[in-house]
Amino acid sequence: MAKLVTVSEMVAIEQAADAAGWSYAHMMEAAGASLAESVTAHSHSPEKSVVALVGPGNNGGDALVALRLLAAEGCKAQALLVGERPAGDKLAQQAKKAGVTVKPFTLRSARAALARSTVVLDALLGTGARLPLREPFAQALELAAQVLAAREQPPLLVAVDCPSGMDCQNGEVAPQTLAADLTVCMAAIKQGMLTVSAFPYLGQLEVGDIGLPADLPAWGAIRREVIDSSMAQAALPRRPLDAHKGTFGTAMIVAGSQKFPGAALLAAEAAYRSGAGLVSVAASAGVQAALAGHLPEATWQLLPQADGGIAAEAAPQLAEALSRSTAMLLGPGLGRAAATGAFVRAALDLTLPPLVVDADGLRWLVEIEDWPQHLPPGTVLTPHPGEMEALSGLSSDQIQANRLELAEQYAQMWGHVLVLKGAFTVVAASDGRSALLPLATPALARAGSGDVLAGIITGLRAQGVPAYEAACAGAWLHGQAALRAAARLGGIGGVLAGDLAAELPALMGG
Repeated sequence: MAKLVTVSEMVAIEQAADAAGWSYAHMMEAAGASLAESVTAHSHSPEKSVVALVGPGNNGGDALVALRLLAAEGCKAQALLVGERPAGDKLAQQAKKAGVTVKPFTLRSARAALARSTVVLDALLGTGARLPLREPFAQALELAAQVLAAREQPPLLVAVDCPSGMDCQNGEVAPQTLAADLTVCMAAIKQGMLTVSAFPYLGQLEVGDIGLPADLPAWGAIRREVIDSSMAQAALPRRPLDAHKGTFGTAMIVAGSQKFPGAALLAAEAAYRSGAGLVSVAASAGVQAALAGHLPEATWQLLPQADGGIAAEAAPQLAEALSRSTAMLLGPGLGRAAATGAFVRAALDLTLPPLVVDADGLRWLVEIEDWPQHLPPGTVLTPHPGEMEALSGLSSDQIQANRLELAEQYAQMWGHVLVLKGAFTVVAASDGRSALLPLATPALARAGSGDVLAGIITGLRAQGVPAYEAACAGAWLHGQAALRAAARLGGIGGVLAGDLAAELPALMGG
C-alpha cells in the first residue's frame, strides 16, 4: 500500500522520524538501497553504466548511495555534481572509495557520460523544488535533454523521488523537465505528482522504502492512499475449489430504459466478470427483449413500464426479487421519466442489500429530501463531475479544482463511500479514509464506461467485499481494463465501454 502525502506532510514525517532516532542518514541509506534495487530490476542491459545528475538536496544523496551500491555490484558508476553539495560531503567520499567517478557537471563531462550510459539517474532537484528553475539546474537539464534526444538507443531514465523541475505541491512542471521512464518516489507519493500536468513525466511509478518506523505516529496519521495492484488484489475474494454460484453472491442490476437499454447490459456483464455468482437484471420488458440474447447468463426480473422507463408501481415487484440479492446497483440508463423518479423514491424505502448508486440514480437522489438518510449504510455513490455538481450544488470547476478534499468532505457529510470519477478517480469513505487512482487515460472517455465501473463495484459488493475496498479495487480493475483493451486494440481512440469487461478475468487472476 502506497500512501499519498503533501510535501509539507513528508517533511514533518521525516522530522518526526529523525527525532525518534531514525536519522536522516539512515533514511538516505535506505532510500539509496531501494533506488539501487529498482535500477537493477529495470535495467536489462548486460553492461550497466550508470550516470547520476546529482544536485545539492537529499535526493542527490540518495543517488550517491545508490551509485556506491551499484559500483559494488560491478556497475560502472559516475556522479556529475550540479550545484554545491555540503562541505566535506561524506556520501560523495564514500562513493569515490567504492569506485564511483565523482566530478563536476560540465559541458564536456556531461556529453561524454550521457552519450554512453545505459542508466541515467535524475537527482538534481527533489520534492521541495519550486518554479521557475534557476541556474545551473535549468541549463543542466537542457543539455541532458539534447544529448539524450540524439541517442539511437536511449538509456533508462530514472527520476529520484520526482523528476527535476516538477513542483510536487501543485503539479506544475518546468519546460526543462525530463520525462522519466521510472520514478522511484521515496516513502510516499506526493500529491502534486498525480495531476494531469505532472503525470506524463513520471513513467512507471514505484515507491522506495526509507525505513520509517512502523509505529511512527506522524506516519500512521496519514489516511490517504494510492490505489495499486496490491491494494486491489488484497480486496478480491478467494475462490475455493468447492465453491458454487451462491458462494459469490447475487447482484441485482436495476437499470436501463427504452432510450438507454445498453447501460443495463454493460453493468450486468461487468458484475459477472468481476466474479458475482449470479446477476439478475430488473428492467422493463422492452429492455429485456432488446438485451436477453446478449447476456444469456443473466436472469431477469421484469418490471412494469411507463414512458419508456420503469413504472412507479414497480417497487413491490423489486422487493420480492431482492430477498436473495447480496448487492444492488441502481441507476445506469434509468432515464428521466417522472414515473421512474417515483419508482426510485419508492425503491429506496425498501429493505435493500448493499447498494451502489450511479448515473440517473444519482440525479434522482437530488429530488429526495435528506436523501443520504434513505440509503443503506455504506452505500457507494459513483458520480462524474457533472453528477457531483448536481449532488453537491458546487460548480464542476470548483469540483475539479479540489477533487480530493471535496470528495473527502462530502463522503463524511453524507455518510457513504464516494467515488468521484474522472482523471485520477478519488475514493473517499465516511470514516476519513481516501484513495486516489494513479491513472488518467482517454480510453475511458466513452459513453458507458461508468456503467462498467458501477457493475464491477456491485459485483464485488455482492461477493461480500466491504464498500470502500470494493470501490478502490473496482476503480483499479476498471482503469487497468481500459489500458489492456487499448493495447489489445492497438490504440486508445477506438476503445468502447463494451471492450472493458472481457479484460477483467486476467486482471483478477485465480
